[in-house]
Amino acid sequence: MEQQVTDPYGDSPRLTDEQRAVVALPWDTRLLVTAGAGSGKTHTVVRRLDALVGHEDPEEVLEAGDILVLSFSHAAVRELRDRIARHGDRARRVRVQTFDSWAYQLLVSAYPDEDWTALGFDERIRAATNAIMKGAVEAGELGAPSHVVIDEAQDLVGDRRDLVETLLDRFQRSCGFTVVGDSAQGIYGFQIEDPSDRAGETDRFFTWLRTSYDDLVELELTENFRAKSPEARTALTVSDQLQRLAVSTGGQEAAAAVLHDELRDRLLDLPGLGDLADEFTLNTLKAYPDTCAILTRDNRQALAVSELLHEQGVDHALKRSLQDRPVPSWVAELLRRAGSSTLTEARFLELLGGIPLPTGVEPQRCWRSLRAVTRRTGRGLVDVTAVGRLVAEGRFPDDLTDPETARLTVSTVHRAKGLEYDRVLLLSPPSVAELRRAHEDLDIPAEARALYVAMTRARQDLYHVTGPDTSRIRRHRSTGRWYLGGWRKHERYGVQVMPGDIHRGQPPGPYDADVSAVETQTYLLEQVRPGDAVTLRMRHALPTGPDQSPPYDLVHRDRIVGEVSERFRRDLYAVEMISRSWDVTWPAEIVDLRVDTLETVAGSTAAGANAGVGGNGVWIAPRITGIGRHLRGERAGEEQG
Repeated sequence: MEQQVTDPYGDSPRLTDEQRAVVALPWDTRLLVTAGAGSGKTHTVVRRLDALVGHEDPEEVLEAGDILVLSFSHAAVRELRDRIARHGDRARRVRVQTFDSWAYQLLVSAYPDEDWTALGFDERIRAATNAIMKGAVEAGELGAPSHVVIDEAQDLVGDRRDLVETLLDRFQRSCGFTVVGDSAQGIYGFQIEDPSDRAGETDRFFTWLRTSYDDLVELELTENFRAKSPEARTALTVSDQLQRLAVSTGGQEAAAAVLHDELRDRLLDLPGLGDLADEFTLNTLKAYPDTCAILTRDNRQALAVSELLHEQGVDHALKRSLQDRPVPSWVAELLRRAGSSTLTEARFLELLGGIPLPTGVEPQRCWRSLRAVTRRTGRGLVDVTAVGRLVAEGRFPDDLTDPETARLTVSTVHRAKGLEYDRVLLLSPPSVAELRRAHEDLDIPAEARALYVAMTRARQDLYHVTGPDTSRIRRHRSTGRWYLGGWRKHERYGVQVMPGDIHRGQPPGPYDADVSAVETQTYLLEQVRPGDAVTLRMRHALPTGPDQSPPYDLVHRDRIVGEVSERFRRDLYAVEMISRSWDVTWPAEIVDLRVDTLETVAGSTAAGANAGVGGNGVWIAPRITGIGRHLRGERAGEEQG
């Protein structure tokens, strides 16, 4: 009887000729792939990884540990890992990390006595670049990579571009690479503050590759698999023009302005949904059964849209910054219940089975990932203490962040990069002339690319919609927070909350009540959900310290579940204190805030042990989001303004 061979890719989309050409190249190839929007880039990368670790020629086979995959965002990393799990038959142990995460781990490994958490993201990237030049990569546990995959390469600018160029240059003779990107979708130039430097960064990494490698192979993925309707394909025909724009030597602004307004006209020619606040539009959002995104130009618009939807009872998620990666709440509860320094697989799964998990969290995947990052413990065990250290040091695996499962998402275009939705609603964009009147340092090419990216996120439906008025939402220059202002310069009616605004130094709970920290942890885990309304309530009217506001408790359904951090108190003081002679009436409450998520945070082991939540130094704390509205007066509820 003839033996039947099972095809490991039986449920996976077949490769096109273009994709097959990318996948089949040897491991030592220096490859640059231009991958247009919706061209199956992630699927192609996964199949290339699988081919690299499973080539038929033994001389062409790499071990999974020989391959390093770096991507721009946590969403992209998670998508890659999800695709590898589903369609990567042999590539499941390949390292996939963000640039920031990999740089941080390199520093911790090379210089373990340094406190790298004290540095910002960009400072760590620069330090990692110096470490690469000093030989930190080859001296590490995994050694120098044989093949590097760079995803979303068009967004490599500034310090991160320097890091990748240094990495590839360091191993130029011994390392192949696969670089994937699309100049038409390069929208992160704004990270470069100086406008003249920003213009020079456009397409700079691709230019560096072309001038540095005489043997560079360039391929394209041109077929679009995402757009299923004429509306979703509206913007695709300008892709080549945007790509040429990135490498043009003159007239870039004028050409970009024409492209932007052409895209805008095409969008506005499509059917619109009117005003976002209209009953018909809101009911459409509530009833739509598939994935939907409302995309905004900036975070101010996203906050205003989210506030409007909450007011109208429309469930949704406000997408976080790409650098935000809160550690899931189940981690703290798992460690609290562990009762030992190590966990077997059976015990790990038993404990996780008793913890409320968000939709989409797979216990087996959690086990595999934590087992991999604590592999020094011993065969078949997870080191509980090591997991606590991963949280404290900011090295918790990117792929274990809670999956984003909301049916309706509100996001800036930049945060939706690389994602796709069945239906996309864009806030009706202004023309270039209108943008110029509102913004002094306008990057017109970046505006054109951002509009293109926004219009190519849709699989089926693409609409424009009129968003809420944002004229009262202003940016506070020194703190970077948005606040609600009035017609007069001194008026303050609300303030934005941000990650890190809830105190993490000790387990949350009432400061003067007979409620234990353990009871508060249980309450958070069982009763608090993303999207729940919360309030910041002033504890007393005395400022906590110099240049600080009074303390505020975080209240959920009349129960205190946390208190604000020192950073929030300082920023609130800065926002409210118009001048040193200004007499501030502090808000009694700050309302209209929401729970973003519950996260595992790290503090001292002594604080955790004293509070009864275990000696691992981690516990659950709420993260909040939104622009809160101030209620002033002697009693909460006496609103002024």
